Amino acid sequence: MYILGFDIGGTKCAVLLAEATEERVEFLEREQISSVSDWKRVLNGLADRGEAMMAKHGISHEDCRIGISCGGPLSADRRFILSPPNLPGWDRVPVVEYLTNRLGMPAKMENDADACALAEWKYGAGKGSRNMIFLTFGTGLGAGLILDGRLYKGTSGGAGETGHIRLAADGPVGYGKAGSFEGFCSGGGIRSLAIFYAKERFLAGCLVNYVNWDLRKGETPDSVKPETCFDVPDEENPLFQDVTAKSVAAAAEAGDPDAAEVYRISGRYFGRGLSILIDLLNPEVIVVGSIFARSGKLLEETMYEEIKKEALPQAAAVCEIRPATLGERIGDYGSVMAALG
Repeated sequence: MYILGFDIGGTKCAVLLAEATEERVEFLEREQISSVSDWKRVLNGLADRGEAMMAKHGISHEDCRIGISCGGPLSADRRFILSPPNLPGWDRVPVVEYLTNRLGMPAKMENDADACALAEWKYGAGKGSRNMIFLTFGTGLGAGLILDGRLYKGTSGGAGETGHIRLAADGPVGYGKAGSFEGFCSGGGIRSLAIFYAKERFLAGCLVNYVNWDLRKGETPDSVKPETCFDVPDEENPLFQDVTAKSVAAAAEAGDPDAAEVYRISGRYFGRGLSILIDLLNPEVIVVGSIFARSGKLLEETMYEEIKKEALPQAAAVCEIRPATLGERIGDYGSVMAALG
């Protein structure tokens, strides 16, 4: 079966052409574009590229179906995108109907975490399990729940919105809530932690290495007043323009103790959030993608310390935390699973 997959993310969107069998998925071609607030522009651009792929490989509309993977919230019938926090301007977007009419093929949509959970369960790190949680840990933090061998969606299709759980009274904002699981454990959350930590160290008279202080023309903490150094919002401050979860991870892996501490903080809250899931759902495996799959070794020490402290021992003892094995293509697999589900 041929699948035209659409992976709609907070920073980028992709379209891919794949052939799926029971045992494997073969990807034939893929392109991606930036996510913007004009959803019609994005969907039309992806559809144009998808049709070109199909024509290039000689695949007819009758032999292909559409799978759409997107972060929630989605409508319970999985036909509308309902204002995801990482997609501003995408308000009640009728994406299934739009792409069905635009391409003349049947389409199905699934929450990205649910779709990726199905993918890791069928083809990846969760294969063979009956109770599995998949966590995205990328731009946001969502969960897909496989319980008793089935995808669990909840009463209105909203199960698995783990990023909204509050882990602290205050902290980085994620999913519209300060101190949330997503606030501490996502790409944006780690960036916010890194900036907050850099400011704390600056006020203590130290410059962290993962910030490009040269943008202040050689000024040091002794010669710069905090109110002039941080007098603009973090998003606009040139000091932090190159600070990302990826850049901080690279600095930590190169031996920077300050960068490593940022990941230790994130790992501590990650362990706290995992403990809630372990106690509540008693899974045999938790599969974690994206940042954890790439940089898990920077998070694991404090993560396991927190699980040991917070989770029920009998539940923690039967639960294994694994990095996702489908790698950077997990979103592509997710869009394929959306079509097959």
